[in-house]
Amino acid sequence: MIDLSVIIVNWNAKEYLLQCLETIYQTDEVPSREIIVIDNGSQDGSEAEVRKRFPRCKMISNKKNLGFAKATNQGLKESRGRYLLLLNPDTMVKRGAFERFILFMGSRPEAGIAGAQLLNPDGSKQNSIANFPSLATELLNKSLLRLLFPERFPGKGQDYSEPIEVDSVIGAAMMVRREAFEQAGGLDEDYFLFLEETDWCYRMKKAGWKVYHVPQVEICHFQGKSAETRKERAKIEYFRSRYQFFGKHRGRFESRILLAGLMIKLLAELLSLLVGSLVTLFMVRKLRRKLWICLYLLWWHLRLCPEGMGLKEVR
Repeated sequence: MIDLSVIIVNWNAKEYLLQCLETIYQTDEVPSREIIVIDNGSQDGSEAEVRKRFPRCKMISNKKNLGFAKATNQGLKESRGRYLLLLNPDTMVKRGAFERFILFMGSRPEAGIAGAQLLNPDGSKQNSIANFPSLATELLNKSLLRLLFPERFPGKGQDYSEPIEVDSVIGAAMMVRREAFEQAGGLDEDYFLFLEETDWCYRMKKAGWKVYHVPQVEICHFQGKSAETRKERAKIEYFRSRYQFFGKHRGRFESRILLAGLMIKLLAELLSLLVGSLVTLFMVRKLRRKLWICLYLLWWHLRLCPEGMGLKEVR
């Protein structure tokens, strides 16, 4: 068994993926490792370019976008590492990050999952910690919750000098112990995109493992580059994933409250955007774009949340 398996799921993010792989191969502190790239039906030449420039990578090629969870599970099944690192293609690995991850996991045998401190390209911190979704986190202002209850809702506004135990971490860079994966199973493939790592952390904790945020491990993350070109469809997947998490872990009553609450928030946002657009005579492109996305989300709800309006390909 090797020390580390790095698993990257790619969808039309060729330039970021190539940059990510370049930074990985420049970090030689973990000699016993493998890199597995799962390409989810990209149309930008990602697969051919990776095969050409990084022939040591293991490539798994899908003819269409199977979603993050299903593609990641393909990589997990092929992996041989004691530790499994899920890494987004739109990341850059800082020197020493892999070594710090492995040292931490080796020192904490109770840790099933550990997440990195994600950074913006300018070095500022991104939110790298996620609470398990609840009515409070989904219907109230998350920034206000972090301000009022910092211990219950940790975030980037706090400085941590040591690793802390958390509910969940952001899946852009998260390390998983093989034993924990084998006990809890892989990602739930009912999630197409978003919250699959949160669901995984939830199941890991139920199985007795702990989840940690490790601030000493820093990874630069360009955040959401694969999905941003189809933002309204990506938003639908985020809404769908929230409904799936609540249906699976929170029960019917809270699921209904969530649906009603989010619909009210959408309608309030639509009214605000309409007023703003009318005042500016629809001349502000950003407002027009937000208005379109809001209308698209409402239309999706009115159509009873069909599959075909998100990112998932439906025949």
